[in-house]
This record gives sequence, structure tokens and C-alpha cells, in this order.
Amino acid sequence: MSTPSPSLTQLARLVRYYSLVSTTAAGSGHPSSCLSAADIMTTLLFGGYFQAHIDDPAHPDNDRLILSKGHAAPLLYALYAVAGVVTETELRTLRQFDSRLEGHPTLRFPYAEACTGSLGQGLSIGVGMALSAKYLEARAYRTYVLLGDSEMAEGQVWEAMAIAAEYKLDNLIAVLDVNRLGQRGETMSGHDVRAYQQKAAAFGWHTIVIDGHSIAACKKAYAKALKTKGKPTLIIAKTYKGKGVSFVQNKSGWHGRALTEEELDRALLGLGRVNPLWRGTIARPRTQSKHTTKTLVTAAPSRSSYTKGDMVAVREAYGQALSTIASDTRVVVLDAETSNSTRAEVFKEVAPDRFFELYIAEQNMVSTALGLSRRGAKPFVSSFAAFLTRAFDQLRMAQYSDPNMVICGSHAGVSIGEDGASQMALEDIGMMRSIQGSVVLYPSDAWSMQRAVELAHARQGLTYIRSTRAKLPVLYTEKTAFKIGGSRTLVQSKKDAITIITAGITVHEALAAATQLKAEGIFVRVVDMYSVKPLDTKAIAKACAETQALIVVEDHYREGGLYEAICASGVVAKPTYSLAVTKMPRSGTPAELLAYMGIDADGIVRSVREIL
Repeated sequence: MSTPSPSLTQLARLVRYYSLVSTTAAGSGHPSSCLSAADIMTTLLFGGYFQAHIDDPAHPDNDRLILSKGHAAPLLYALYAVAGVVTETELRTLRQFDSRLEGHPTLRFPYAEACTGSLGQGLSIGVGMALSAKYLEARAYRTYVLLGDSEMAEGQVWEAMAIAAEYKLDNLIAVLDVNRLGQRGETMSGHDVRAYQQKAAAFGWHTIVIDGHSIAACKKAYAKALKTKGKPTLIIAKTYKGKGVSFVQNKSGWHGRALTEEELDRALLGLGRVNPLWRGTIARPRTQSKHTTKTLVTAAPSRSSYTKGDMVAVREAYGQALSTIASDTRVVVLDAETSNSTRAEVFKEVAPDRFFELYIAEQNMVSTALGLSRRGAKPFVSSFAAFLTRAFDQLRMAQYSDPNMVICGSHAGVSIGEDGASQMALEDIGMMRSIQGSVVLYPSDAWSMQRAVELAHARQGLTYIRSTRAKLPVLYTEKTAFKIGGSRTLVQSKKDAITIITAGITVHEALAAATQLKAEGIFVRVVDMYSVKPLDTKAIAKACAETQALIVVEDHYREGGLYEAICASGVVAKPTYSLAVTKMPRSGTPAELLAYMGIDADGIVRSVREIL
């Protein structure tokens, strides 16, 4: 006689059991946040709505599940324990150093789509995956995102809500766990599910309000969501934090607190009977999609052509360079309503189906790019470098999700001129250098920008390209070689007294200074350190061996910039001086501002004279 299959109610009880025992074994975690969402997530995974090849988490036809409320990671692990791919023994290793079940989801757990835990970012990642499925991959998979009600106070959530509606992402289904209680007490809207419904509907979403502990209501909600066309769906589930444990349920003071062994015994008595042999089945995808990429290069990409001495803006070269790699259908371009300035619009002219306007919402743009990257695209993300700094947390989180994306920050430094301090990125190099595994490139002319784009395109990982506003003379030729971790020595002789190491716009100031100093009988070496991370340490060591001192010149704050990178390289053996932005910037012409900061040709000449 066969054993009857467990009901969804029974499986939800088992999910709660696993969430409790794993967090108690760990001695930390967020079990109360797991218990509130157990019913609606059990229904999703084991009610036939979520479809995936359980034995192949990377299968391209799998539905995707993102736990935006990443502190509920034990819930995710418990669900996959019920699915039969995690054992109870492994669950009890939660948060241990050698365990793949970390405190918040990471890619060490193969069923996690991205590292989450900084609240407010999961929906944006989901937007990227849904964009990929609908506009790039032509696949039928859906993306599900579990949101917590506390994180609805994050502005990025609403950036994602707006753009998901703009692109009519009917393959995106978000579930909002309205359990009323946050870390320190009641959330902004408490159990007012109507308030969430009104906001989401105003943003263009299809909304469904349910009792999140009613399996029948959960099933109806998913069925409706799967039939919705032309807009994303938000299922707003009223729940109770700590549901199923009487002394925890709907009570403050239990966020982020694991039960003691004694409390666990009490909780399990009240939870009811569970059978560790119960298992749920995740439905396999009914639609096996053929990977027919929808996007086409609609115009032949042009070949870059620059003549030495021509005046070309580096940002112009960025847009042109994007068009030269457009034949790679993995390449997508995202821009924050600045494409006529970043010149990313050139790519749109060549491959409009792979250009996504994300509007002035840089945080959402970066996390959306991560979602696209996780689905196999190669996103190039551009905006003014100053405004990308507001997305540092999103970049910080991306580093933990094996990102393959390029960030281009345009209009960097005081050299942008009259727009003033609010528009001047003076911290961006330090920001991007600090990210694990990042590469930072700072081209000084059109050809070095062309090669920077090509190098970033070819590598796997997170790459930052710093772009300049002004038109600058072309220094290099099509045959000039560039590499990550390289530099170009533009001026040198056996008589060099000092080496000037610089990058970007101040390369041109250093060259002018070298010409002026030579007329005075003073010889200096000029090194274009276009690869800020990693550095060309051989060139630095050679300069130390052959000249008396180093001067590092940069249109950036001293803190975190090229100077500090060189000083930390471990190869500096001579006195090293810094010319950087050390005063409060203001409006003015580029020439006035470079002079004010002492990073123009005259400032470099003065510094060389003083040192000598």
C-alpha cells in the first residue's frame, strides 16, 4: 500500500520545522521571518506553479527565485530540503564556516540566483532576469521575488516597480510578505495591505491581496498571476511573523533571534507532527524553449578611426567603441537617461533591441544589470560617474554574485568645468578600487578608450571605465597595444630626473609640462597609467630605479585614487608626491579648475622645480 503524498499544509509545517531546527543549531538567524512566508512559498514551490529541473539548477528553462528578504535564508534552505536536495544534517550546519548554507544566500548554494541581504535590491535583480527572458532569450521561464514589508521603505524597490511596469514584465511575479513587524517594531504600514495595493497599482502592477496563511488563497493568487498579461504581478500576503509558534507569533522582539533548545522543544510541540520523510515535488518546465535570440544588429557596426592629434572626446569614443562590439549578442547597454552625454546612444542606433533605458534610477540600473549578467548577458552600464556613487551598495553586493558587467562613469573630475561640484566625480576611483576582483581603467584618449572597452568586453568580472568630458588630442594609434595591468610611457630619456605618473585628462597636462621643462633643461618621464587596478608595477619599479622621485597627478581626490594605489603597490622606493584635488571644487572653466587644484601643466612644472 503506497503512502499518500503529503499535503501542502503538511509540507509547510515541515518547512517551519526545518527553519526552526537549523537556526537553533546555528544559535543565530531569523526564524520568525521564515515562518511568516512558509505557507506562500511552500505553495509556490510544491503547488505546481514554480517549474524547474531540480537536478539542474542552472538549466536555462528553470523559473528563477530570488529571496530579496535575504535574512530569511533558512526558509530557502528548508524549501530545498523538502525538495530533497538538502539533508537535515546539512541544515544543522547553517552559518558554519565550511557550510554552503550561509547566513544570507550566496552562490555557494546552487539554488540561489544572487547574493541578497542588503534589503531593497532583489526586485531589481529580478527585473534584469525578467528582461532577459522576455527581450533577449525568448524563453518562457518566470522570475519570482520574495519581498519583505520592511524593505518596501527602500526607494530602490519603487525604482524597480516603475521600470518593470514600463517594460511590461508579465513574466515577473513578486510576493510581498506583510508580516507587520520589522527589526525594532512595526513597519511603516503595518498590516495595512490596502496601502501596499494602492501604491503598487499606481506603479502599474497587477495586485492580488490574500491571506498568506491560506493555502487555497495562495493557490488562487498564483493561478491568477500566471494568467496576467502586459504587466507584472505583486501578490500581497498578509501574514504573521513567527506564524506557528504561539509565543513568537505576531510579537515584537523576535527578529534575528534563534530559539534556545528549550524554546525549540516548546515550539515543536505546538507546531504539530512532522514526518522527515515527507517530500514535495517541484514541477518540471512544461515549455522547453529553443534558444532563439530575438535581438539583431540592425546596422553594420562601424570601425573606429582616429588620427593622431585629432581632438576627440573620450566619451565619444566610448559610444563608438560600443558599436564595434555590437555583433556580440550578449552585449546589452543600460543607461540612466544620460546616453546623449555618455554617448551610449551610439549603441542604440546599431542594436536598439539590446539598449535599455533605465531612467534616472542608478541603484536599480546596477542591480538590473546584475540580473542580466546572471542570465548570461554582458551589460555595459553608463551614467555620470558622480551619480554612480549612489549605487555603491549595489556594486558592493554585485561583487558576491560573480558579476560579468562593465560600468562606465562619464564626466569625471573637476575638468568637467562649469557644472560645478555636484556633478564632479572625485571619489569614484577609490570606490571602484575597493571592490574585490574589480578592474579600473582610465583612458586618456580615443584609442585608449576603444581598447578599454575591448578589454572590458573580453574579461569575466566587474570592470570600471572612467570617461572624460572634454575633447582631447588623440595620443595613440590603432596599432598601440594596451592590456589590463599595463601602462604607456609617453616621454622618457636617460636624463630623466623625475617620473610623472598620471591617467586620463592629466596625461595631457603632464605632456605639456614635460615640453616646458625640457625647454628649461629639465627632463621628466611621463607614464600614462591607464590601468589603475591592477597597476603596472614593473613600470613603477623601473621609474624608481631610474629617476629621483615620482609625482602622481590625478583629477580625483587624493584619498582612494591613483596616488594611494601606487603608494600601496609595494614597489615604490623613491620619494612620491601627490598632485590631486585637495580643495573644495567650484564652477569655472576646465582650465581654471585644473589650475586651481594645481594639477595643470603649470602646477606640475612648479612641483618639479620645488622637488629638484
